[in-house]
Amino acid sequence: MNDWISAALHLIARNGAVVLVTVARAEGSTPREAGAKMLVTAAEQCLTIGGGHLEWCATDIARNMLADGDPACRVERMALGPSLGQCCGGVATLAFETLTAADTTWLQAGRACLRTRVLRGADNEHAGPVSVTTLGPDEAWPSAGRHARCVLTDMGGRLSMTELLAPPEMHVVLFGAGHVGQAIVRVLATLPCTVTWVDERDAQFPGNVPESVTIEATDTPEAVIAQAPAGSFFLVMTHCHALDQRLCQQIFRRDDFAYFGLIGSRTKRRKFERRLTERGVSPERLAQMTCPVGIEGILGKAPEIIAIAVVAQLLQTQALRERGEGNAAHLPMNMPMSISEESL
Repeated sequence: MNDWISAALHLIARNGAVVLVTVARAEGSTPREAGAKMLVTAAEQCLTIGGGHLEWCATDIARNMLADGDPACRVERMALGPSLGQCCGGVATLAFETLTAADTTWLQAGRACLRTRVLRGADNEHAGPVSVTTLGPDEAWPSAGRHARCVLTDMGGRLSMTELLAPPEMHVVLFGAGHVGQAIVRVLATLPCTVTWVDERDAQFPGNVPESVTIEATDTPEAVIAQAPAGSFFLVMTHCHALDQRLCQQIFRRDDFAYFGLIGSRTKRRKFERRLTERGVSPERLAQMTCPVGIEGILGKAPEIIAIAVVAQLLQTQALRERGEGNAAHLPMNMPMSISEESL
């Protein structure tokens, strides 16, 4: 999952120390973006900074730090060219931090904050401690662009790294715990998002669910819609068309969702459009409903295939939102695909 903080706390508790490797700066073509992380112990590696020889070298550096008992930070600027056995052509600047039990305080300080660390002082002085600044509800991340969640600053040889620790911005409200819903949750569990998973049938949910997923087994699923945060991604795929329609009506009472997808064929969409129009939903609002769901061109009826197509569309929508280019209503209407069975 994306929660490196939980993983770091777990590894510290089990091993006493872990090296946190962060892509502090990414120049040109690199395997991962600034802020990507990897955790390394003497015997384990968790998460990834992009794989390949870059990651192998970073793991070797981290394990040497642990073997030497080196509590200091290190910064390595690695060109991804022939000398490293990679052809990306960019440059990745990596920050190495040894974390121990002394770091658990700031690790547990909360997610809505800025973390700053002096990695190297002027004249190669020792690194400084971690500084954590909590952000208020109306405060923004003071960086150039929403994607720059990790910034490396060089001031006269003094290198400092500042990064935003914040909860995932994508929250999915998924109605339906059938085969497709379960496949979607398995995919979402690997991504930086949170999920509220809703179904009337408690027995439909699996015994174990990821930490990022909250189960709502309720006879009044419509109530969950009103409680969802602004900017939520709604997915409706229950076992009952009548329930799907009630949920659609309730979602259209909100005007702040990021995405609203209804599983089904074009025939189902036409039927729902007619019924919802009779209940006062305007054509402009109906255009905000994505049905069929999923990106174009992916064929197949297996739940796992459908899940990949749907989650890809959610990520596409999120990327458009982050660039300020609108929401799901601006995505192209899908061609018939795995979910467009006329029986739906």
